[in-house]
Amino acid sequence: MALNIKAMKVEDWPAVSDIYLKGIQTGNATFQTEAPTWDDWDRGHCRICRLVLIEEHKVVGWAALSPVSSRAVYAGVAEVSIYIAPDVKGAGYGTKLLNALIDLSEKSGYWTLQASIFVENKASLALHKKCGFREIGIRENIGKMNTGEWRTTMFIERRSKSVGIG
Repeated sequence: MALNIKAMKVEDWPAVSDIYLKGIQTGNATFQTEAPTWDDWDRGHCRICRLVLIEEHKVVGWAALSPVSSRAVYAGVAEVSIYIAPDVKGAGYGTKLLNALIDLSEKSGYWTLQASIFVENKASLALHKKCGFREIGIRENIGKMNTGEWRTTMFIERRSKSVGIG
């Protein structure tokens, strides 16, 4: 089985959006309730550090960074999003994809990657920890789902060793 990680292109959006929607439907991946349009997604994510994982010519995962602030002092800090198609979960694809994103982020000058993950999402927390993220703290009832349910997240980060601060 041939795996390839490449830069995400607009042509990948239908598959990326489908994987994102499947993650949304789990109820444990994001506060989002629907996949955005390409234009909305594109505006909210960094122009670089957008990857897709291809298995046998099919997109089976994606990862991207979003800026956390427009202030120049935070130019090297970004939020991680990573989604793997349900039919390939548990095959180690998340580790390959997240490590590739980390490598690209460091080459692109990012010094801190962060994420807020629902505490119930044990698989995502384990994946990030395996790839060098550390727990910063629990954010109790930080957001409210459209159902009215309050959700708690674990705030995690990974500091780059390549810029001498990690």
